Amino acid sequence: MKKLSWFNKAVFILNVLVAIGTLLGYVLPFLAPKLFPFLSVFTLILPSLILTNFVFLVYWAIQVKRQMILSALILVLGITFITKFYKITGKNEPTEPSDIVLMTYNVRLFNLFKWIPDEFVPQKIKEFVDLQDPDILCLQEYSKGAALDFKQFPYKYIVSHGEKIKTGQAIYSKYRIIDKGEINLPNSNNNVIFADLVIDSDTIRVYSIHLQSISISPDIHEKIDEEKSKRIFRRISNAFTEQQMQSELIQSHMKDATHRKVICGDMNNSAFSYVYSNIKGDLKDAFIEAGSGFGKSYDFPYYPMRIDYVFVDPSIEVKSFKTHSDFRNSDHFPIVTRLVIPTRD
Repeated sequence: MKKLSWFNKAVFILNVLVAIGTLLGYVLPFLAPKLFPFLSVFTLILPSLILTNFVFLVYWAIQVKRQMILSALILVLGITFITKFYKITGKNEPTEPSDIVLMTYNVRLFNLFKWIPDEFVPQKIKEFVDLQDPDILCLQEYSKGAALDFKQFPYKYIVSHGEKIKTGQAIYSKYRIIDKGEINLPNSNNNVIFADLVIDSDTIRVYSIHLQSISISPDIHEKIDEEKSKRIFRRISNAFTEQQMQSELIQSHMKDATHRKVICGDMNNSAFSYVYSNIKGDLKDAFIEAGSGFGKSYDFPYYPMRIDYVFVDPSIEVKSFKTHSDFRNSDHFPIVTRLVIPTRD
């Protein structure tokens, strides 16, 4: 520190503060949000902290200063977090007849309230589904009001709640559904549904999840002030606490399932959260297995928020994974992944 200029001393102090914040972010996924509800919000900005550490690393490396060791160490410690945030290369193996294509998409009620000034949004979503031709389609924030007919799916399970405005979830399948059900989430308009699908000689349980929303509008940056930022902070911390309880209900339900599992949907939380770790458990994150880039699934300006996921049983191979971020007909982007389910010995 003595040999540093006053400017570099100030930069290093900031570097140390960012490093401490990053270490805190590394620990938070292992701490229940109800214990530290305000700190849990920190997981949302962990990607920014990781990127800032990289900037510091480059800054010190250019000057050949030993202060670079701090950020280098932080990045090495967080290598598993980095792969959850960004993948340099993906995977797209050749298509085989036995591949299973799964699509998950929060359709935001098919634009029922005209958030997007386009009356043809429902038809565009229908055309996109037809083009992708998935074998399994999971839709969150589903609304029957759009009156869309997905005729290519002979089997379906739809759950809707509400009085004036009915909303819920849907699982469409080309495979026969032999069992189905819902996990009710107390004190919430969100829910989880599941369906057991017969695929060849095996049965796979597919969960479609939609956890408590943190209620952040994509245009929030245009009208935020100090008082509103405090309310948003409290709202997010309360939502994360609620999500913890919801994730524990889901985890308990999954433990009783004897079939191999595929879990997909809108978790409304980052890959650095306790909720993510709790639901994923020993399952594989399809983005980490085969995705590339940031995997941004929520249309939030200037920040790559990945809050929609596909988790699969360890025995299931992920051959490809793509988030269609160019398809802007909801506040979320559709995810399409190709899977191989090996036969049991």
